[in-house]
Amino acid sequence: MRWIKTGLFIEPQRDKWWSRTHAMIPTPEDLGDGVFRIYYSGRSDKNQSHITWADVDLNSPFRVIAHSNCPILLPGDLGCFDDNGVTPSCLLDLGNGEKALYYIGWNPGSTVRMHLFGGLALSHDGGQTFARWSRAPIIERCPTDPFLNTAPFVVKADGEFRMYYVSGCGWVHKDLPRYNIKLARSDDGKVWRRDGHVCIDFKNASENALARPFVLFEEGVWKMWFAYKGETYRLGYAESIDGVTWERRDELVGIDVGTSGFDSEMIEYAAVVKYDGRHFMFYNGNNYGFEGIGLAVAE
Repeated sequence: MRWIKTGLFIEPQRDKWWSRTHAMIPTPEDLGDGVFRIYYSGRSDKNQSHITWADVDLNSPFRVIAHSNCPILLPGDLGCFDDNGVTPSCLLDLGNGEKALYYIGWNPGSTVRMHLFGGLALSHDGGQTFARWSRAPIIERCPTDPFLNTAPFVVKADGEFRMYYVSGCGWVHKDLPRYNIKLARSDDGKVWRRDGHVCIDFKNASENALARPFVLFEEGVWKMWFAYKGETYRLGYAESIDGVTWERRDELVGIDVGTSGFDSEMIEYAAVVKYDGRHFMFYNGNNYGFEGIGLAVAE
């Protein structure tokens, strides 16, 4: 696909205490008839992330039609894995009246800059409210993943749930983690099994980060957009026949940084939806979405 940018689309609600800056990691939910709810995290004056949403209409002219009037998920209790912020990464209908919001929990470090782990919140009222399934992360450290484990993206496939997640490989120094993308499996979307299987790995030694997988299944092919970073983030792309073994095809991503504006230095955290025969991409730009979320349309 080749993407045509329409510009900055969703901006922080700077008059709200939970959204002074940033609209980070767009996470879509299809509400029907071209309306999508885009979950994201804004930051407070304390630089703490809170999950909120904006509803957008992808019927021409593309527009934002509503904002949440309060955060739907706040940072966790003091001492928990998400006590310094929460950021969405995936919204999935589990069935039986449950919607799952998979999210990133932020926790400051001491010997390293931060700790990141994946959490789960559930809704039983159609997405009006969410509550934590557990105050503990659903992907914590384990023998195959001894560092950070975060940014869960979950799909249903072949009678199971599959999670593509960011897994730490180590720290170059206190402020520089290295992480790639791995696979976990579950019977219920809540309790996960991991064996260390790597889906997307570094293409060379200069890459330090493979971040925020976003996966679609179309025409018999699994497609993944992700962010990769040496000095600054760019968007990458991969394909798979079985959803387990992946081939990087970054040359097909069809989008790069802009010549000026909110995405002139970096581009990352893509989410792709399809409506009325067209593909739409929501994404972040400079400083991890400081100015908001951009929109691009595939040719």
